[in-house]
Amino acid sequence: MLMNDLLTAREVQDILKVDRTTVYRMLKDGRITGVKVGQQWRFSRASVSTILSGSSSPEPQLPLRPADVLPLHCIQPIQDVFAEVAGLGAITIAPDGTPLTTPSGSCAFCALIQTSPQGKLACQESCCPLAQAAPGTISTCHAGLSYAHAPIRVEGVTVALLIAGQFHAGQPESTHTAAQLRQLSDSYGLDPGALAEAAASIPSLSPRARAQITSWLARVAGTFETIAHERATLLGRLRRIAEMTILEKY
Repeated sequence: MLMNDLLTAREVQDILKVDRTTVYRMLKDGRITGVKVGQQWRFSRASVSTILSGSSSPEPQLPLRPADVLPLHCIQPIQDVFAEVAGLGAITIAPDGTPLTTPSGSCAFCALIQTSPQGKLACQESCCPLAQAAPGTISTCHAGLSYAHAPIRVEGVTVALLIAGQFHAGQPESTHTAAQLRQLSDSYGLDPGALAEAAASIPSLSPRARAQITSWLARVAGTFETIAHERATLLGRLRRIAEMTILEKY
């Protein structure tokens, strides 16, 4: 970077019509970039021009890809414990339905369906509509099981979904019929007897139990949001440090 691409603090003040304190606050929060030359700061003309054009935001833009902001090595054990306590299956997925974590606490019925490539694909496709459903809504998957979900948001953007389920909604008509089991076994090439035996172990949850699960789910998703936000903030700071380091090379 050439010296004429750098501005003094006074020049930034004159261009942006702000005081000296504001200039250094903008440097600290990443709205403008700079490099120290001797004992004095010099500021990137390009970053100041960005402010003038109105294309910059007050806060640094956070990375919002799930893989960036969700440390899965931290998320997975929390999800495992939640599934064990709730007695249900749980998984964290991207908004497009792509699994981010390994399923926790899968029941025998779902594990059997997942042995079929077609069944595994159908399970993933069943997750996609959840991103559009209201939080706390009880949804039904392709195999007839019920699920609740909670969004994981960073800066107002849904970066992932925490799903818990593999239960029946509690009404007698919600359990699998012989015809439904036969259709599933035919569709995925599964042994009808083994599928029926696995279906018999699926729990049925009362309205009170479903409300409790929904509440727990929201609290765990909130914990994931806190972790994701802190990681996103850290990555933003590291990115700004990297940008300043690049400036110092010139």
